[in-house]
Amino acid sequence: MSDNPTADEAVSDNLKVSKIHEAVIRIAGNSQDGIQSIGGFLARLAGRSEQEVMTFMTIPSTISGGPSIFQVRLSSGEVLTSGDEADVLMAFYQHSYDNHVDFVKKDGIILYDTAHVEPDPELEKRFRHIGCPIAELTVEAIGGTAKDKGKNIFALGLVARMFDLDSERLEGLIAERFKGKPESVTETALSAFHAGHAYPLTTLAEIYEFEEPKARDCEQVVANGNEALGYGILAAGVRFGAGYPITPWSDIMELLRRELPKYDGMFVQCEDEIAAVSMAIGASWGGRVAITGSSGPGIALKGEAIGWAVMAEIPLLVIDVQRGGPSTGMPTNVEQSDLNIACFGGHGDSPRVVLAPSSVEDCFYTAIEAVNIARKYSTPVIILTDQAIATRIEAFGMPKLKEICQDISPDLTPRDDHKPYDLSAPDGITQHAAPGTFIKSGKYPVVTGLEHNEMGHPSGSPKMHLDMTAKRHNKLKALGRDLPKPEAYGPDEGNVLLVGWGSTQGSLREATEQARKDGDSISALTIRHINPLPEGLENIFSGFNHVFVVENNDGGLYGYGQLCSLLRARFCDPKIEGINKTDGLTWRVKDVLARVKEKLEEK
Repeated sequence: MSDNPTADEAVSDNLKVSKIHEAVIRIAGNSQDGIQSIGGFLARLAGRSEQEVMTFMTIPSTISGGPSIFQVRLSSGEVLTSGDEADVLMAFYQHSYDNHVDFVKKDGIILYDTAHVEPDPELEKRFRHIGCPIAELTVEAIGGTAKDKGKNIFALGLVARMFDLDSERLEGLIAERFKGKPESVTETALSAFHAGHAYPLTTLAEIYEFEEPKARDCEQVVANGNEALGYGILAAGVRFGAGYPITPWSDIMELLRRELPKYDGMFVQCEDEIAAVSMAIGASWGGRVAITGSSGPGIALKGEAIGWAVMAEIPLLVIDVQRGGPSTGMPTNVEQSDLNIACFGGHGDSPRVVLAPSSVEDCFYTAIEAVNIARKYSTPVIILTDQAIATRIEAFGMPKLKEICQDISPDLTPRDDHKPYDLSAPDGITQHAAPGTFIKSGKYPVVTGLEHNEMGHPSGSPKMHLDMTAKRHNKLKALGRDLPKPEAYGPDEGNVLLVGWGSTQGSLREATEQARKDGDSISALTIRHINPLPEGLENIFSGFNHVFVVENNDGGLYGYGQLCSLLRARFCDPKIEGINKTDGLTWRVKDVLARVKEKLEEK
């Protein structure tokens, strides 16, 4: 039994204290209710308590707001997804109850606001219902009409009591959240929390207490994907960025705007997407890799300038936080439909590098890898993340910053001569001399978007265009040879290989674990390097009877999603097939397995 007072109170109240390994909590209400704050507090508490955590959220894209959820999975062991089903549903409104009750496990708990929810009598047999006048009690606790701004903290207190959470740490997190605001704001929030924590859950038969997590050998970081990318960019040595606001990229932009000045850098909000990418290209030409970013609509606008950077061989980092499309699409929903525009979005042959981080932690390290590739190969590098990773919170080990952080200041050492597009360079890999570098020969190169010779001067020579086009793609082929071959999750041969990229990794791995427990021969593979592809994938594919590429995009005219089409074109293997959906939600494990079963039955 825990020394936590709540557990002791449970004994005095004749409540059973049950040990649990994990819990999935879904909070459903409206975006104005601050339910993301509840989930954020729970996630950060888990990280500071050495637990594993993963979250999932949906928010409306309209200014007026609307229905929203935040789901958090807390565990004493490894967590791969935010959970297929909820152990607890907290419903603030009738629509919260009606729309999400099907996500609750049998015999799960539904905690609802009695002022706004009328439970279904039939469902009361299937789930344990606990009613509480959340809004009314919040007003009693903090006074006035602040119920809409305080009931989320009251609800946090209810959850903290139900799961015997560390209330002292939660109070500290609440104080941190309102740091810098008047002291009365923090006091009001804590009053709401204490009121919720003290509410007698008379219809709850037991208090739940998490098992002790495994001891860790390092401090944990709790962050979402956008935060991890932002700090990875700083660690990589980037000191200039330019962008234009768009969901869900804007959080990275705001982080860099706030943090770059602390490291003698700056971020500029431009008048539009074209100005932003052009300004970043200019800064990169200045000798230090710069960043720009957007979501799908903005990447489309940046396309011509990215092609210019390919032609001029300028290192550049471009972040694409994908969302539902086309056009304005679904700004706050999950989709992986920008792979084609990332790889091929531009006129002419304009090869560029495309990377796709597969977790929040991977976002941090991918940012550093992308900057280093851009510098070595003098090319734009696009990082394809998505709304799921961008907003999801995870806990991971603190990076060894003293070993990782790098200085990419330009080298201004004088040179005898310099050809920025030297055709004799091995594999076509060359770098620019930063402006201001003294060239002893007096022959200074130029930069242009026109086809050019080795010094950058415009050239209409057919042979020069052939040679330079080959140079631009040969260096990416060289990168492909140097990329590490991904490893299968599970045995490296069997019946089915599930292939994914980006945010699908956790769902595919958990699906693999569940399927193998049931005796099915399934493994999973995540591809992080999209363009160029690492060598040796065909050897992995050859060990399986079926290769199903699971993506959050449309199967198109012929049933193949975007990565699936790329792999089929590359390997000409008909056993590579697509499993796709475009509902704007992440893949649930049971849905992956159901679609695999359907595919196999079709055979």
